Amino acid sequence: MSSVLRVLPVPSGPAVVSILPALGRALGGDGPPLLPVPEGDAKETGRLTAALRPGEPIDETDDGVALVPATSGTTGVPKGALLSARALRASGTATHDRLGGPGAWLLALPAHHVAGLQVLLRSVLAGTTPVVVDVANGFDPRLLPAAVDALSGPRRYTSLVPTQLVKALDHADATAALADLDAVLLGGAATPAPVLRRAVDAGITVVRTYGMSETCGGCVYDGVPLDGAKVRLDDGRVLLGGDMVASGYRGLPGHPAFAEPGWFRTDDAGRWDDGVLTVVGRLDEAISTGGLTVVPQVVEAVLAEHPGVRECAVLGVPDDRLGQQVVAVVVPEAGWVPSVPELRAHVGATLDVTAAPREVRVRESLPVRGPGKVDRAGLRAWWLAHDTAGGRTGS
Repeated sequence: MSSVLRVLPVPSGPAVVSILPALGRALGGDGPPLLPVPEGDAKETGRLTAALRPGEPIDETDDGVALVPATSGTTGVPKGALLSARALRASGTATHDRLGGPGAWLLALPAHHVAGLQVLLRSVLAGTTPVVVDVANGFDPRLLPAAVDALSGPRRYTSLVPTQLVKALDHADATAALADLDAVLLGGAATPAPVLRRAVDAGITVVRTYGMSETCGGCVYDGVPLDGAKVRLDDGRVLLGGDMVASGYRGLPGHPAFAEPGWFRTDDAGRWDDGVLTVVGRLDEAISTGGLTVVPQVVEAVLAEHPGVRECAVLGVPDDRLGQQVVAVVVPEAGWVPSVPELRAHVGATLDVTAAPREVRVRESLPVRGPGKVDRAGLRAWWLAHDTAGGRTGS
């Protein structure tokens, strides 16, 4: 097998099935290592190829690299996770074992990211052809009923990110279609508890997944590791190990995230509750305010319980007195206007008042990077660039 990294242009929409043979060879370890890039997006393709250097050999590992998906990363510079055929097969097999067996898959995610790729890879493993919802111009939940109807086989699955589920729950037919599936994998970002409750109440079999490109996507389902996956905590930091872990990063031998063979050191904080992993938030996104530490995701979980909050993001912005100030960006439900006193009281009823946002701004939507993570860096830049703009309330 050639060790030279090759570009794999990934089409959008139904044409994506054209890459299934190449993915089949990758799963079998019979082809060159592949770098998935979005076909038709010259800018993104240029960014990925400049960083990950297709056409050059992979010499960081002899582990039989099959795919090198780019991380969505927080630095803006993509890293390529070196995934072996063995790791990809272990991931797909363990997923089907957890869900109750192989089945037909509905693809509603960009297929050059690891979550979308995994829908295709699982389809190859199951010997099925996926049904595809084109998301090149955004996710339209009205397409779900026909797509679900087109799925065949005794078991049917899909994979979504929370923002897609939020949209689907606003459409009765889309909600009913998702409820007809045997499982809806939900990952890429934390799912607000009210959204999860709405989905479960609607009869949707939601399986919350945790993982990343470095672990072939989700390797912990509903807090429990898949067969072959391992989890441990190091002073509160989540480490993921086992069969699905990447060999390292493209061009970054000795990266500290892979310092311990067979383990990936995440930037996430977590805890164990009766054998179930709860991810609290990202260590590198913690806010230091007035000498205290605030984890944004913890505050977001509380804010999301407010009936007027559709989506939200909590940030730390520079403050001369506090070091950083806790602020919030809110996508409100129709007809509700957020106010700082109301939201501070809501947060303060559950958390220390230090964690309550001191300013709030309103947006129609939150920017995302990758398939579903909030682009906090972009949101923080927007906040600072519009420091005197409208759409803001403050204490």
